[in-house]
Amino acid sequence: MKLYPDVNFDFKNKNVLVVGGSKGIGQEVCRLFDLYNAKNVYSVARTHCNIKNIKNIICDISDTECLLDSIDKIEDNIDILVNVAGTNLCESINIIDDKEWDRVLNINLKSFFVVIKYFSNKMKKAGSGKIVNVSSIAGRSKSIVSGVHYTASKYGIIGLTKQAAQELGPYGINVNCTCPSQTMTEMLNKSMTEKNIKELELKIPLRKISSVFEQAMPILFLCTDAASYIHGAAIDVNGGQL
Repeated sequence: MKLYPDVNFDFKNKNVLVVGGSKGIGQEVCRLFDLYNAKNVYSVARTHCNIKNIKNIICDISDTECLLDSIDKIEDNIDILVNVAGTNLCESINIIDDKEWDRVLNINLKSFFVVIKYFSNKMKKAGSGKIVNVSSIAGRSKSIVSGVHYTASKYGIIGLTKQAAQELGPYGINVNCTCPSQTMTEMLNKSMTEKNIKELELKIPLRKISSVFEQAMPILFLCTDAASYIHGAAIDVNGGQL
């Protein structure tokens, strides 16, 4: 490694996998990696990432066997792994049943573990790799709209990130996570009314809800050489909330 490496958003010769890349923040991450010259960008999701050049792998992420079968078909060595898959249901604790708890935890947390376990073994052999997990402001405190299963899964992502960083760091693999606040996505629009959104913006120091671009760029930064010594971190991207 050079003493002063070239630091820019140029991912030439890098193969990128985005788990949950078809919508919201994940879709924007796919778009930006493609824009910044990644060799191949794969999206694993239930639906297509409708961006030119993205290689779509359609899969039910909540089904571990389906997920493993799907990622096993990727022939390229993955240099960068971004786990951003997420689901939510805005219900109170007395309404959530075991099945719904398992569904949310399987998508929001277990899938992260499964994919990290699979690709970290390959990254160990290469002696390098970047893994970025997407948690939430809910993983730092609480959610104003989501259920306990969602918040529990987002806390879990931070713990998963820190432990994986401890274990994978000696192999040259950087592991970090971001904690986005509310972001203008389809999922947000389903969980909050226009009145709720305006009320929330007044409580945010920057007085606005994040765009997907504002959430995706810190993820890309963590995959550059400029972030080579950031490891095991949970980075808040929340407009000054908390």
